[in-house]
Amino acid sequence: MEKSKKSTKRLAAAKELNKVVGEYYLECAAAKEQGKPVGWMPPMNGAIELFYAMDLQPVFPENWSPVCAAFGLTPKNFEVSEGMGYSRDLCGYLRNIVGYVNGPMTDPAIPLGGLPAPDLLISPGGGCVPVMKIFHALERRFPEAKVFKADLPQVALEEIAPHHIDYAIQEMQRLITFLEEATGRKLDQDRLQEVAALSDQACALWDEIMSYRRSIPAPFSAAEIGIMFVMVTRQGTRQAIDFLIKARDEIKERAESGTGVIENEKLRLFWDNIPLWYNMGLFNYFEKANAVVVAETYSAAWSIRLDPADPLKALALKSLMSYPLVSCVSIEKRKEMVLKACRDYAIDGVVFHRNKSCVPISLGQMDIRKALEDELGIPSVIFDADHMDARNFSTAQFQVRIDAFLEMLAERKGQTFKT
Repeated sequence: MEKSKKSTKRLAAAKELNKVVGEYYLECAAAKEQGKPVGWMPPMNGAIELFYAMDLQPVFPENWSPVCAAFGLTPKNFEVSEGMGYSRDLCGYLRNIVGYVNGPMTDPAIPLGGLPAPDLLISPGGGCVPVMKIFHALERRFPEAKVFKADLPQVALEEIAPHHIDYAIQEMQRLITFLEEATGRKLDQDRLQEVAALSDQACALWDEIMSYRRSIPAPFSAAEIGIMFVMVTRQGTRQAIDFLIKARDEIKERAESGTGVIENEKLRLFWDNIPLWYNMGLFNYFEKANAVVVAETYSAAWSIRLDPADPLKALALKSLMSYPLVSCVSIEKRKEMVLKACRDYAIDGVVFHRNKSCVPISLGQMDIRKALEDELGIPSVIFDADHMDARNFSTAQFQVRIDAFLEMLAERKGQTFKT
């Protein structure tokens, strides 16, 4: 197995994704040329819907990092940021985007046209520390951009109280005032309701798509989870709905006809933590043992439903809940979510990615591992890697651990393991 490898695509929707991704980045570049205000922001908050409602162009530097990894651009970006003094121990997203904006950003050979320079920076007050630090670095790199500093509280899902929601609504109102003054564009409340309704519809479609993965055999695996690109970049748009409906219909047909990822699915796996964006082909490695990764932690963040009748409250709630659904979440809640997924998706074994690039999202894995054994009798394996930096991933170590794990799972089910 190569250290960097693309995943095998079986879904027509996954194959169409390249076109969807290309169109989005072309739209970003065109917006700049047409004079439409461009704003950079973290992906997990309600500002996305506000931007689309006001006909502004949202750009997501965090999401650009997986694209860089897929195109093999990260080594150059890391070289630039580490040359500036950023430690190799820091978040890979941070090192990649800092290196990109201070290095090859203006190179005309960058795939997909690269990112247009921001007119606005929506600096988060919540989420993880590296994301906040990314925006501090961007403020220094783009001093001409107008900056909105959000001040959202960092609250565990189970502890969000009415006063947190009230405060988040005030923050959304403050953001609207900032955008109106910075761009001269007035927010249309009817348009905001339309966008919130589209965003809610996308979440409903996403949940339906995920539900079909409970089918045995599973109609698609984590190898094709890149289809969530529209949930990151296009929430609140018709483009997201059109893409998700096609994906839903295809996946539903595969589930109802019993068409699995592989012909003879025998083991069903859960993946914890962020994928290795430079090696999505890793998800196909399990298939030699007739094993399929049918569920993962990362896809849970896109299931927040929005009430279009009260869009401000809905977007405020989304801003409060998005990060705690993936990272910055209490260990008890994360354990509850993983165990529920293992029950819902009939999981045989769990693969824990201990992520050097994101320590917070790796916390609690030993507690979850013990709970899986004690409460569900589900075994697991841990391997060390990094979601962005291939230098922190050992192919040989991964293969040794996973082969032994798959052999043990196969024996538990009375199956023959083939290497």
